[in-house]
Amino acid sequence: MKKVLLLLALFCSGMLQAQVSLVSPQTFYKDQTFANKQSNPFNSGDFFPYTEASYDLMAVINDSSKQYYDVTETLFKKHLFELKGDSYYLTISPTFNFSFGADLDDTTNTRLTRNTRGFLIEGDLLEKVSFSTSFYENQATFARYASQYFSDAGELYLNQNGYFTQNAVIPGEGRTKDFKENGFDFGYAIGNVVYQPWKRVTIAVGNNSHFIGSGHRSLLLSDNSYSAPYFRIDWQVHEKFQVRVLRSKLLNLLRRPLSTSAESYYEAKGYSVNYLTWAPNENLTISLFEGVIWNRGDSVSYRSAHPLFYNPIPGIAGLMGSDEVNSMIGLNASMQLKDVHRLYGQVAIPNWSFDRTGFQFGYRGYNFFGLNDFMIQGEFNYIPEEMYASQNPRLNYVHYNLPIGHIRGDGIQEILIRSNYEYKRAYVDLLVSYMMLRNYNPRGLLPTNALIDQGTESSFNTTNIQLELGYRFNRKLNFSVFARSVIRRSSQVDPVNGTIFQIGMRTALLNQYDDF
Repeated sequence: MKKVLLLLALFCSGMLQAQVSLVSPQTFYKDQTFANKQSNPFNSGDFFPYTEASYDLMAVINDSSKQYYDVTETLFKKHLFELKGDSYYLTISPTFNFSFGADLDDTTNTRLTRNTRGFLIEGDLLEKVSFSTSFYENQATFARYASQYFSDAGELYLNQNGYFTQNAVIPGEGRTKDFKENGFDFGYAIGNVVYQPWKRVTIAVGNNSHFIGSGHRSLLLSDNSYSAPYFRIDWQVHEKFQVRVLRSKLLNLLRRPLSTSAESYYEAKGYSVNYLTWAPNENLTISLFEGVIWNRGDSVSYRSAHPLFYNPIPGIAGLMGSDEVNSMIGLNASMQLKDVHRLYGQVAIPNWSFDRTGFQFGYRGYNFFGLNDFMIQGEFNYIPEEMYASQNPRLNYVHYNLPIGHIRGDGIQEILIRSNYEYKRAYVDLLVSYMMLRNYNPRGLLPTNALIDQGTESSFNTTNIQLELGYRFNRKLNFSVFARSVIRRSSQVDPVNGTIFQIGMRTALLNQYDDF
């Protein structure tokens, strides 16, 4: 294996390490990005993942402690295997998440477990190419409130009695099959190749999730749903202007009934993002967003992409008919104040319907009370009813049956507070989410009216409080041991509440949301 890797590396020549590898949108790395630990703040339009060339976060969070043994040097500062040469840099590491816990509100005494095993391979070739690939195999038993949410978004099948839901979908991690009585078995792979042909142009292709915004949530594009195959171009037109173009293929987890393959395909739809960023100075960015879901056929037909799918100018697609597209126009803005304070916000307008406008505003502050790495964040999110919905339900603003904006979808007001502090690798992380849901239907964004009509609309409030204590061994892999508690309360009739305690260890490179 080592000889193969060396031959691959020697195939190229150039600099030691490319700076076009992508930085994960996972919450830890996002918090560190906005901590403003470099001479200039992160001011690149809040489009994640971003390249190390635009902001070298790894240099900021690098562990500079002195280690006297190879094993501690690897444990605290490096990947498990690292190969370096004049023209390449290759790393290989295991990834895992092993946890065990209980829900005191669950009278069935079901144990909450997670068993994740995987690997991460990253590499730089020449000064212009980077790549990453990873795979995760999982078996897990989640808290009841989370399992209910995952199951409501399960894949849809059609029989003589109509549509029915089977299996479940885990946010950010894909569809499942059953595991034991109450658990889920699921696996997924993600990866990308990034190429920088010129200093101001970056091209990326792969199968990844994206996130837009400085907040914990995004109303425009988040990694809540699942990774998708994509093609992306970032172009720094001028020091004050940047253009990003993203094209992707999304899926409704609704099986096409006619197929010559062993298993019917899911219904596909196109997704295009045009994102124009203006940075009048180093502390302020204002970005115009357009995200469009495109009709690519139905259960019995499949069509090619409309020519306007490739149009890079925002606003034009929304002028087409509602049966062809579902368009989201938005603004994202962030402002750095006095080094350690940041204000941010978003506006989302579906199909130019201003009466269904959603918005977000928030604040991040760091180094409170003279303590480095002490963050406080406050955020308010407002999503009116039917903001993500389309007249044609197959064009709803979802992928893998889960919203690609806010995790709860339509009809939400949320007050969210986060705080975390790290001292010599020990950390504490607190999250409080209070949601007010009005005329909320848990199946309201599924891609068929048959299932939407089966959902029950109701108005209720939920509170989710999460506290985590841990010790972070390795920042490159976000490897930590942790103890975690979750208190979840709902005012629904027959609520599914939770009082949860968990312990475990993990490499947290991707977001795993259960804060709803």
